[in-house]
Amino acid sequence: MLYLYSYFTVLFYLIICSSLSVLFFIISMIISDQKEDTEKLSAYECGFDPFDDARNTFDVRFYLVAILFIIFDLEVSFLFPWCISLGELPLFAFWTMFVFLLILTIGFIYEWKKGALEWE
Repeated sequence: MLYLYSYFTVLFYLIICSSLSVLFFIISMIISDQKEDTEKLSAYECGFDPFDDARNTFDVRFYLVAILFIIFDLEVSFLFPWCISLGELPLFAFWTMFVFLLILTIGFIYEWKKGALEWE
């Protein structure tokens, strides 16, 4: 039972954050103007009309950029736990991450040289 009391602060934090988020959302809906703007209805950065048929085909470059983003984003997320516990890890862990980052950098340079990051 005493073990569950340690989670009370986390629960309290979640309740406060959720209630503040809902409160800020409601206040912004009340205070701000809700006029439709031509800029809001214009095409997104990708150039597609946002209110078009959802079954249109996309260019392969969209998928390529999305996959590259996911790959590099997920691999960089491995750095956070490593950075937090770096002072407690042995020297082998440092060099292992160094090799990991070296492979990641080589892959990034390879994709860059192949032109996968160019939009044309």
